[in-house]
Amino acid sequence: MSSPTSETASSDPGATPAGGGFSRRKLFGAAGVTAAVVGAASAGALAGRASAASTPHGALTGPVPFRGQRQAGIITEAQDRMHFCTFDVTTENRADVINLLKQWTRMAERMTRGQETEVGGAVDGNPYAPPSDTGEALGLPASQLTLTIGFGPSFFLKDGKDRFGIANQRPAELVDLPKFPNETMDPARCGGDIVVQACANDPQVAVHAIRNLARVGFGTVAVRYSQLGFGRTSSTTRDQETPRNLFGFKDGTANLKSDETDLLNQNVWVAEGDGPAWLTGGSYLVSRRIRMRIESWDRTTLLEQERVIGRQKGSGAPMGLRQEFEELDFDIADDKGNPLIDMAAHVRLASAQHNGGIQLLRRGYNFTDGSDGFGHLDAGLFFIAFVRSPSKQFIPMQRELARKDALNEYITHTGSGIFACPPGLREGDDSAYWGSTLFT
Repeated sequence: MSSPTSETASSDPGATPAGGGFSRRKLFGAAGVTAAVVGAASAGALAGRASAASTPHGALTGPVPFRGQRQAGIITEAQDRMHFCTFDVTTENRADVINLLKQWTRMAERMTRGQETEVGGAVDGNPYAPPSDTGEALGLPASQLTLTIGFGPSFFLKDGKDRFGIANQRPAELVDLPKFPNETMDPARCGGDIVVQACANDPQVAVHAIRNLARVGFGTVAVRYSQLGFGRTSSTTRDQETPRNLFGFKDGTANLKSDETDLLNQNVWVAEGDGPAWLTGGSYLVSRRIRMRIESWDRTTLLEQERVIGRQKGSGAPMGLRQEFEELDFDIADDKGNPLIDMAAHVRLASAQHNGGIQLLRRGYNFTDGSDGFGHLDAGLFFIAFVRSPSKQFIPMQRELARKDALNEYITHTGSGIFACPPGLREGDDSAYWGSTLFT
């Protein structure tokens, strides 16, 4: 599953949200500027908005509730676009960190409603000072934007130093991932004190959110690395079709779904007694940037591609079966007694049947980052998983894949991260902010 093929919105997104203030669309209209002007910023943004606009009742353009028992962006219906960003804290002043987290929370809640970061932030205020919102999302709907925060091991203890007096609150599970075979890690794409995952159905909305959080964080945090993703590679609800990765195979067929409460409690949510109380109800986020050797794959026969994956490329059905969602049957063999799902096939090694029942909630995205200077595409999968226990779920599964997976000939892992994501913020609790369960 850590490889490419592992297994309540408003009907009127232009309306003024319940929390007051202006919606981006209402403010944009008042300014008398057409959405096409801002939309021309990028072809990718236009494509994202066109897709959302074609959805009946504007379901893909409305807001996702920011508050609730869980953070949005974990079991939320997977959106089409992602901007994943990690930050390093550049201060040792605890109060400054808390104040930034409070400010980020206010901004995040407004942006997920389709509002500016501050009322009139892009067009009102002191004309001799920078605006309090960068403005590129003016006129755009909320686009189901979700913002999910997590804290890395170094946030608690960095170079042996307890910068913010919270080292004793670090969960035992929150440690840097071990080295696995088939890695060519770039240190600049690993780690981070804080992560914010922005997902939306419009790439410009997601980028706007991260850009503004980074803007106000200057002096307290600095961007460590970020990754843009497109074409979600997981379905988190049953009404979403299984998407495809850049190898052309359906990805995440066996992913956990948001209505599988018992399985989510077993595999995703941190339970009372699992660790420190502040994380109860939260989850662990594991990220892996997986570079695909696109050119080699594209010269590989269809028979070999299907052997490596263990599924049929067209239908997504397991080898030897006809329907995508039929249960994997590892006992089906050809007339010579050879298993139709190869012993080294990815779906076999990543399956719950092979791994003692281990399951992950996947939330990955495709990426293309230009070329590598040698005529090869720098493209692949930005894999994201949410788990209850990294040591009992992700690490043993990845060790098995790294040792035996036939897919390793065509991929390499180039970036990695692990973060503890706290529970959601209660509705009506104005004192709660991102990380408030940690700092109280």
